[in-house]
Amino acid sequence: MGLDMMAYSKARATSKNSRELSAWRKHPNLHGWMEQLYREKGGTEEDFNCVEVELTLDDLDRLERVVSHGRLPYTTGFFYGNPADEYYRDQDMAFIEEARADIKGGRKVYYNSWW
Repeated sequence: MGLDMMAYSKARATSKNSRELSAWRKHPNLHGWMEQLYREKGGTEEDFNCVEVELTLDDLDRLERVVSHGRLPYTTGFFYGNPADEYYRDQDMAFIEEARADIKGGRKVYYNSWW
């Protein structure tokens, strides 16, 4: 068991066909940032587990600033593992660029996780 995370894009919000953009295993601080974003957008699920969050270009710009400055929020959880910001930094930045391209191409980008 553990924190599994992924980002993907879809041609439409209702589409079942998605394209994986990135997958992470136990990157708790990124997960914490995504949960904060979810709450800012009005998310109300008590457990941030198996919850889809749409990412916009503005969200990706904010995420890029946080990742590039090493400022993801320290996040803990029973299944989350240890902080892995340095380990995933290049992957995070590549994800941001790929997600931007998909959004600019008319797709919607989402983050989801399960633990």
